[in-house]
Amino acid sequence: MSNTRSSTKSTSTGTAAKGESGAKYDGFTEEERDAMKERAKELKSPTRRGSRSAKADGEADVLAKIAEMTDADRVLAERIHAIVKEHAPGLAPKTWYGMPAYAKDGKVVCFFQSAQKFKSRYATLGFSDLAQLDDGALWATSYALTELTVADETRIAALIEKAVG
Repeated sequence: MSNTRSSTKSTSTGTAAKGESGAKYDGFTEEERDAMKERAKELKSPTRRGSRSAKADGEADVLAKIAEMTDADRVLAERIHAIVKEHAPGLAPKTWYGMPAYAKDGKVVCFFQSAQKFKSRYATLGFSDLAQLDDGALWATSYALTELTVADETRIAALIEKAVG
């Protein structure tokens, strides 16, 4: 039986050959590589190493990341930040892969990903596996955001509260 798919072989530099679309694939997008570089910086930061004002430093880092966002993403991120602070004050703000995130005992529970960061159609509110959102055998761990109504904010507040238990 002959193989009808065109194969993609790795070269000695780790880049893949051109596929059917003609696009060159090297494993990660530029945005993904940038996020990994940001994560490496975060791991080396004094905030990560346990400075006395880690929560204040984390808050400043998150607010700085939010300030860098485009208008639409910034408005959403500011509201998410306010909701988390109000409904889960025990979560510590920090950056995670260059995104605003909120952690419990140093481990990320939820995060905001701007649409601009990965050039996607919408921003995302995501939850890690530490979030206590379990609901049977199937439940959402991320939510697309295009705008926030009062009803949306109420739903997000309930999700955040459930996530931290």
